[in-house]
Amino acid sequence: MRALVTGASRGIGAALLAEGHARGHGVTGTSRAGGEGLLALDVTDGCLQTACASATGAIDLLVCNAGVYLDKGVGLDGLTGDMLQATFAANVTGVALTVKAQRRNLSRGGRIAIVSSAMGSSERAAGNAFAYRASKTAAANLGANLARALAADGIAVGIYHPGWVRTDMGGAGADISPEQSARGLWDRFEALGPATTGEFLNHDGTPIPF
Repeated sequence: MRALVTGASRGIGAALLAEGHARGHGVTGTSRAGGEGLLALDVTDGCLQTACASATGAIDLLVCNAGVYLDKGVGLDGLTGDMLQATFAANVTGVALTVKAQRRNLSRGGRIAIVSSAMGSSERAAGNAFAYRASKTAAANLGANLARALAADGIAVGIYHPGWVRTDMGGAGADISPEQSARGLWDRFEALGPATTGEFLNHDGTPIPF
């Protein structure tokens, strides 16, 4: 399987890149800076999206993993408009622009995986991380709508929670390692198809409520 993983310089993205290679897939990654075998891509930049899509070529799987968590530990009083705008630009607009740019590289039977978060589940609202939670809710909704829109083209779209992962974003006290998360996510990617399109799943396959 030929795949592109955004945000692959560290954390879950780097683990997804390594796990894909270990499974024998041809996986390319992106990072904002590029270099070290990664394509340069700021997912919020339409011009860079176009250039990256030209460099990518044909793929079977697009993994929209790049994202930010700018309001970690920030309450409502500390929340700013800039924080909200930057979070939505990366976590929602970035996903939409990536899918739009890479759509031409996906053939019939292709797959799109959107890394959202259980923190975006409206049924699991916790009264914190307002920008991040709202952006991940929007990303999940975007994925569900893309699944409907692209079904006629034979493209399946899955939305996934990577788990609470020991990364810079998740913190040292998180439940699982990036490698554990990547193994579970790749199991989901490989199983993604018309029968599972539009589903919101945990890395272990457990359904997540929208």
